[in-house]
Amino acid sequence: MDQTVLVTGGAGFIGSHTVLELLQAGFDVIVLDNFLNSDPSVLARIKRLAQEPLSLGLSFKHFEMDVRDEAGLIEVFKAHRIAGVIHFAGLKAVAESFEQPLAYWDTNVGGTMALARVMKRFDVNHLVFSSSALVYGLPKLIPIQENSELDAVNPYGRTKLICEKFLTDVCFADSRFNVALLRYFNPVGAHSSGLLGESPNGIPNNLMPLVCQVASGERAQLSIFGDDYDTADGTCIRDYIHVMDLAQGHVLTLKSMLGLLSLPALSRLSVLNFGTGQGVSVKELVDCFEAVNRVKVPHSIAPRRDGDVPILVANPNKAFESLGWKANRNLISMCQDAWRWQQQNGLHL
Repeated sequence: MDQTVLVTGGAGFIGSHTVLELLQAGFDVIVLDNFLNSDPSVLARIKRLAQEPLSLGLSFKHFEMDVRDEAGLIEVFKAHRIAGVIHFAGLKAVAESFEQPLAYWDTNVGGTMALARVMKRFDVNHLVFSSSALVYGLPKLIPIQENSELDAVNPYGRTKLICEKFLTDVCFADSRFNVALLRYFNPVGAHSSGLLGESPNGIPNNLMPLVCQVASGERAQLSIFGDDYDTADGTCIRDYIHVMDLAQGHVLTLKSMLGLLSLPALSRLSVLNFGTGQGVSVKELVDCFEAVNRVKVPHSIAPRRDGDVPILVANPNKAFESLGWKANRNLISMCQDAWRWQQQNGLHL
């Protein structure tokens, strides 16, 4: 294909799976990651899974670097002809964002601004931005469409929303610049090989890694934050999407931006939800995990967390109409793949 893609945060959970999909789709890939919440060994695992495309001459490089390091970014862009960028790098824990707003605004907003400045300097005009369903705040209508009102209710979500607004301004100011804002719902699961998965440093902030660690005995029990929401069983409802479906959505998005799909290319500023369109409560996910993996997940009810939204479920129709994309893996696959990853890897790589 002779197209090079820069992936910031490419050693992280979603980033690593997307890098693998890019290589298997025929792209050369450059990963930029500071390994704050990932591990360098992930890169070796990607190479192992991508042996066939790499044997055909594809390039896979990485640089240990913070996305805010503008001088470092300039050197990377000088040395490579980059066709497009997928921007994952950032901090992403809701609870932590209340405790460390300065870090979240500096990393998420400052990093995005630094990246955009360097892209414009080198006339690299295709950017896929990793956003979040949290930009919708407390949605009035479920499922959520892309034109729903935006009103983030926690610092993490606000940084994503501000980045979206910033990139929108950049896009309208420069007719050459193309941006796809991808709003994820709740990515879970792992690569079916068990070689790639979610392995956060320290205490996980997402539900599935905690479920896995409790099931394996690494943690005593799971805390379910709140059972008094206005839902059928009182626990929060989320739209869980398999990380491999999400990774494939990124590749299709970039291909569309580069004019490599048979469908009409995305508009210069595109907003897409990535989800299944199906809501699953916290209790339902725990029950499914226990049933399909034949394990127990001891759990108790804890007080609600600040910034949690009762229900987040996507309307993913626009992604299907624009890209031909839809989520193909169900909750059973998500639970099985996440558990396989946990059994093979434990808490740390």
